[in-house]
Order: sequence, then structure tokens, then C-alpha cells
Amino acid sequence: MKISLIISWLLRLVAAVILLQTLYFKFSAHPESVELFTKLGVEPWGRIGTGVIELITGILLIIPATGFIGAFLGGGLMSGAILSHLIIIGIESKGDGGQLFMLAILVFFLCIAIMYILRQQAFDMYNKFI
Repeated sequence: MKISLIISWLLRLVAAVILLQTLYFKFSAHPESVELFTKLGVEPWGRIGTGVIELITGILLIIPATGFIGAFLGGGLMSGAILSHLIIIGIESKGDGGQLFMLAILVFFLCIAIMYILRQQAFDMYNKFI
């Protein structure tokens, strides 16, 4: 088994687990999640919509044939999360020491690495549909 395949699986699983574990807070209307999305001015539809996209992204990351697409979506989601923290929410939220912000940065870089490792998937999809 190629080392890049093992690394790809490891990175995809870590990113997917982080994305999927936050869904409970979004879908159950946890007070901290509601507060964050209220600060952004998109509560409740932004919270629920983000949760749905994160669910889809987590699933796409786990499926081998769609790993690149999942990483691409994850990178976009985390770009939005990082910008939201920097511009509106603040790095620290409710005394978490910046944990949510750091998780967003971690998932962003995991997704960049996954896209690099699975770049051939992107070329193959491009050639298939164009």
C-alpha cells in the first residue's frame, strides 16, 4: 500500500471526524452554537445550512472516489469559518481559548493537504466531464 494512500486516509478521517462531531451542536441548537450564528446574523438558517453542508462534506471525505470534492468543500467551509472568527466572532468564543478557531485552521490545512494528495482525482473528473 502506498504511503500517500495511508496518509490520505488518515487526513480524510481526521477532517471528517472533526466536521461530523460538530453537527450535534448545530442540529440540537446548542446555546453556544446559536450564539455564534446569532453574532453572524444567520441564525437559524445559517446554522442548519452549515450543518447540512458539513455533513455532506464529511461523507464525501470518507468516500474514496469523492475525497477531492469533500476536501474542496471543506476548505471552502473552513475559509468561511476562519474569516468569521477573524472579522466578527473573535478568535476566542465563550472562553474556549480559541479552540473552535484552531480546529477550523486545522481542518483547512488538512483539506489543502488532501487536495494535493488527491489532485489526480480532480484531473480525472475534469477530463471525464469536459
